[in-house]
Order: sequence, then C-alpha cells, then structure tokens
Amino acid sequence: MPDEKVPMTANGKRLLDEELKQLMTVERPAVIKAIEVARGHGDLSENADYSAAKERQGFIEGRIQDINGKLARAQVIDPSNIKSDRVVFGATVELEDQENGKHVMYSIVGVDEADIKQGKVGITSPIARAMIGKSKGDEVVVDAPRGQIRYDILSITYK
Repeated sequence: MPDEKVPMTANGKRLLDEELKQLMTVERPAVIKAIEVARGHGDLSENADYSAAKERQGFIEGRIQDINGKLARAQVIDPSNIKSDRVVFGATVELEDQENGKHVMYSIVGVDEADIKQGKVGITSPIARAMIGKSKGDEVVVDAPRGQIRYDILSITYK
C-alpha cells in the first residue's frame, strides 16, 4: 500500500510540514552535535550519552522518512468544498448517545491530526469507520472495549 493516498486537511499538512522543518533544522543538527560530543568522551561501548544520542538519531531519521512519505502521498481535502448528505472524510458529525442522550460532536480528519479531546477522530478510528457512508437519522454502532455504543446522527456539516 505504499502508493495509497493519505487524506488530510490543509491544517494537518501544515502541522506535518512544521514538524518536518523542526526535525530537519533543529533536532537533527542537535543530535549530530550530541553524538560528536559523546564520541569525545572515549570508549563508545560503555558510553551511555553516545548510545542515547544514536537512539535519538534513529528515531529522528525514522520520523523524517515517515513524514516525507506521508507528504508525498498526501491528498489534501478542504471540507468546506464537500457537498454531501453522507458522512465522508472531513465531516463534522453531531451524534446522540442512545443510552444516555448525551450529544457529542466529531470531525473526521487525517490520522496525524486526530485529537479526541478536540473532537477530532482519525479516518481509521473505529468511530470514524462506523460513521462513514451514513446519513442524518441513521444509527451508528461503534465496537468499543466496553461493548457496543449506539448513536443517532443528528447532523452532518462540512466546514
């Protein structure tokens, strides 16, 4: 699936661009400097600073590759341009919990943008997968660790 498009909003792409810039201009040079300093401390086999810096370097380089891959496959979607009465990527959906009547609102965003505290759920999350393709008035059944949660869709907006 390396050629599979990665859906994201413009804000999600901006956040990835910013993280990539930070990694390449700040984090990478800092870890290279830390490795140089640790090398100066002698025996590398027993040098904890060197080991930690090399591990951090591996993480940074892996994250840079990951972000570059996502940006290369990015499909930037502007939810305000979507005209649909069904739930698709970019939708903001108001739901009512059938059990307790509580209202919740979720926006379906790219995986890297997900933040449940802000009501943003990743496109691959169980709640997003349960909502995709549904319309206002439909029931949404989410398989959660505590069992099935049933919601009714009250509204679908794209903004």
